[in-house]
Amino acid sequence: MKQIKTVTFKMINPSELYDPRCNGYSHVVIVPPNMRSIHIAGQGGENKSGALSEDFDQQVQQVFYNIQHALASAQAQLSDIAVLRILVVEHNAEKHQILIQVMQDLWNKHAFPACTLIPVPRLALTGMQIEVEATAYTV
Repeated sequence: MKQIKTVTFKMINPSELYDPRCNGYSHVVIVPPNMRSIHIAGQGGENKSGALSEDFDQQVQQVFYNIQHALASAQAQLSDIAVLRILVVEHNAEKHQILIQVMQDLWNKHAFPACTLIPVPRLALTGMQIEVEATAYTV
């Protein structure tokens, strides 16, 4: 069993399961007691003015930009995220690869959070192609 430790919690990818790191996530996250929980509402690809790019890649970049700002407001960062829930409109292999690449770039030298990707037919706003909800923990 391969374990990757972070400052605050442990990510585990059991050897009995396939290695998910190439897809940008971990199977299991263990959060010790007495951690501060930070719940980030689903963030879409809209910019500060509420505008959405028509390009999926741009929306993915904006989603994680938005998440980083939300985390910073709670004195946290991407590596503090334990769990992601990702909703993608009309999910396909191309969109999946874009998402994986962005996550690999962002988490670069950190363990990936546990993650669930959910294909959906539509999201809250017209033109919204992705929404990401995050749960982070800090000391």
